[in-house]
Amino acid sequence: MSTTACSTRYGWRGRPVAEPAREASGAGEVRLHREGPVAVLTLDHQRKLNALTWSMYDQLEQHARTLAADTSVRAVVLTAAGERAFAAGTDIAQFTDFDAERGVAYEHRVGEVLQTLAGVPVPVVAAVPGLAVGAGLVLVAACDLVVAAEDVRFGAPVAQTLGNCIDAGAVRLVRDRVGRAWTDRMLLGTDLVTAAELAGTGFVTRLLPAGTDPRPVALELAGRVAGAAPLTVRALKEVGRRLDADPAADVDDLLARCYGSHDFAEGVAAFTARRAPVWEGR
Repeated sequence: MSTTACSTRYGWRGRPVAEPAREASGAGEVRLHREGPVAVLTLDHQRKLNALTWSMYDQLEQHARTLAADTSVRAVVLTAAGERAFAAGTDIAQFTDFDAERGVAYEHRVGEVLQTLAGVPVPVVAAVPGLAVGAGLVLVAACDLVVAAEDVRFGAPVAQTLGNCIDAGAVRLVRDRVGRAWTDRMLLGTDLVTAAELAGTGFVTRLLPAGTDPRPVALELAGRVAGAAPLTVRALKEVGRRLDADPAADVDDLLARCYGSHDFAEGVAAFTARRAPVWEGR
């Protein structure tokens, strides 16, 4: 692939911005750039359909930790380079010397990365430009909102391809998003299912016509999230996280933080005056 060609990325308001196209290194990479209050993470290992390497898992985790600590970030988009795939699982070349111990350690490592991504305190929007299987599927499931075209395929056909197994945490994550029946179809039936087929599950937040690039729409959605009251958005995500762990979760601290904030007073004043609120995140 030429390193002098140009590709297109999109600003957080959906405006196209040209940047040089480049192939990731042999180990792949996860790029981070900012579009105002929106952070964009891009998986790039195109020669292997963005299959994740150990280095990419490490980079993704580190970026997620960095973003979690940055209060200027109000939304995150997770996407991938190219048009063919979001991520075709983990790079199989890394499995050649695996044994039982290494396999278990690998599944636990993926679980740690998923937990870190899911723990980012602002909404994470997955922009899925193509195939999302195995690790690609569970990465999408770890995001809060998903944008994909109708013909994008999802699955985890490990019973047909590698003969390995998937950790319980990853299976639970997918089940929580699409339900047991669809999870069983992808895992036990080894089917690749389309975003259109999953529409009824609510898994895909914005379902686009076949062949549509999801990235501009995802960035527009992230921009809308970024323009909302930041304390409220963070609090609502944390409410959901606590409910996942405990249906009777105590969220009084989150309620107090929002109702006692400057932004709540501003919201009431703006609503009463029929003007747009100015959120300050305090």
